Amino acid sequence: MPTLPNLRPILSFLDELSRHNNKAWFDEHRPVYAATRETFERFIDDIIDEFRESDHLLGLTAKDCIARIYRDLRFSKDKTPYKTNMAAIIVPGGWRSPSLGYYISIEPQGQSLVAGGLYDPTAEQLNRFREAIGEDAAAFKKLTNAKDFVDAFGAVEGDRLKTAPKGYDRAHPEIALLQLKQITVVHHFTDEEVLASDFAGQVVVVCRAMKPFLDNLIGFMQ
Repeated sequence: MPTLPNLRPILSFLDELSRHNNKAWFDEHRPVYAATRETFERFIDDIIDEFRESDHLLGLTAKDCIARIYRDLRFSKDKTPYKTNMAAIIVPGGWRSPSLGYYISIEPQGQSLVAGGLYDPTAEQLNRFREAIGEDAAAFKKLTNAKDFVDAFGAVEGDRLKTAPKGYDRAHPEIALLQLKQITVVHHFTDEEVLASDFAGQVVVVCRAMKPFLDNLIGFMQ
């Protein structure tokens, strides 16, 4: 891995932003934001380079992958204008790609994470997943029981139904998977881990543990 950029200024800026989430403060500190965003871009570019060949990321840059810091306020009761994290999704096509990739978010107070999966699946995608699990969950469970996966994520997460989905028995042996409305995984990092010299390497390890899971889910999107 390349030398890790100093991410402490990112955490410091975002921590201050969470306490002064208004346009006047942001405009006053815009040069600081620009510098920390540039640091985040260098960090994400380094992660992209680790997956450029294996994940077909030819030509992809951090600028393609990083989310805007401005919040969409149109349908939100929370009118604070700025996000308090810096995030990117590494996937062919970048941020607006409909495919699945590695979501990386830096946020202070122990909120940094790497995540991925079907966060907002269509009814058709969810039905295909449930049909596959209902018929034979062995292949999916082999992926999610692998040591690298368990070490990185523990288990599959996501909102779930309180009862069995339509057409399935509550006594089905895979009811816990069938109840999922989201099929996602998350690995959290403390601020100390984010600032550690091996953080970029740890992010790569987590993403590599996620890849077979994502590849499996992509099959339900086609």
